[in-house]
Amino acid sequence: MKVALINGSPKANRSASGTLLADLQKYITGTDMASGSEKPQIAEYSCNQPNISDKIKVELQNTAVLVIACPLYVDGIPAHLLSCLMQLESADWKNHSIHVHGIVNCGFYEGIQAEPALCVLQNWCAKTGLIWGGGIGVGGGGALMQMPTMENGHGPKAPVEKALRAMADTICAHGTQENQYVSIAFPRFLYRMAAQMGWRQMVKANGGKTKDLGRQNRG
Repeated sequence: MKVALINGSPKANRSASGTLLADLQKYITGTDMASGSEKPQIAEYSCNQPNISDKIKVELQNTAVLVIACPLYVDGIPAHLLSCLMQLESADWKNHSIHVHGIVNCGFYEGIQAEPALCVLQNWCAKTGLIWGGGIGVGGGGALMQMPTMENGHGPKAPVEKALRAMADTICAHGTQENQYVSIAFPRFLYRMAAQMGWRQMVKANGGKTKDLGRQNRG
């Protein structure tokens, strides 16, 4: 069984989407398979541009499972990823048993904020005639790359890891699941403080001042 992991982040390197897919891949390859079941083969793809090649279109049509990971952009998916999905709509999908899963991370603390973006991916499945296998909305995406993975499901990433393990089991069984919405196990007020500190550091690094954030352009 071939599983395509599609990173829809606009970042070419080091993204929360990439971190989530790497964790999912670890759980997929470590899952105990039923007797006689084929071990999943993982193929990784990056969709950080608004176009997708014919070669990749063909390869994706010959997979059993697609996993699309992306950040939340204005309650939806990034424009470049939407462009790629629209191009894939015109592909000749002969295999309608392909399962599609989505992982959407957001800077909001609440994972439920990713619900509209998962609906976009689910509607795309309906348009292409593929099977929606379920998705995960992850809150606190801005902190994921700074959080270490700890043993036995402990630490601030524990709820996210639990959801990824469940998705890995579903993928290996070639099944479906309900959408899940999780947040990092980290106090909301501390996450907000860290985010605000990050914005201030970015403003200063680009030669601005924190008071510039509230200034209106009256020109």
